[in-house]
Amino acid sequence: MIEAVVERLDGAPVGERRRWSDEFKGQAVAAAMAPDVNVSALARRLGVSPAQLFGWRSAHLKTLDEATSAHRSPQALTEIVIRDAIIRVGPDIMEADLRRIIRAVRTA
Repeated sequence: MIEAVVERLDGAPVGERRRWSDEFKGQAVAAAMAPDVNVSALARRLGVSPAQLFGWRSAHLKTLDEATSAHRSPQALTEIVIRDAIIRVGPDIMEADLRRIIRAVRTA
């Protein structure tokens, strides 16, 4: 019988998890968002895993996207009144679709 005792697997982290301050993360993300920056090389220079820096950057972009969508004003609608019907359409409607809707309202 062969018995192997492994104290630590290769590639396993040594010691406790490292904790990064919010200030450090913010500075790292700001540097990673600069144009023409190699994020992997930046991460290695900072002593952070590239996957970790990509994750921080992704979380930051998601937060920005949620903030802008919460403050986004509703799209302007155009109202078309045909007899008793009011048709409200946004700027993204295709002309062919609008023509079909108007024809359907007029024949109803």
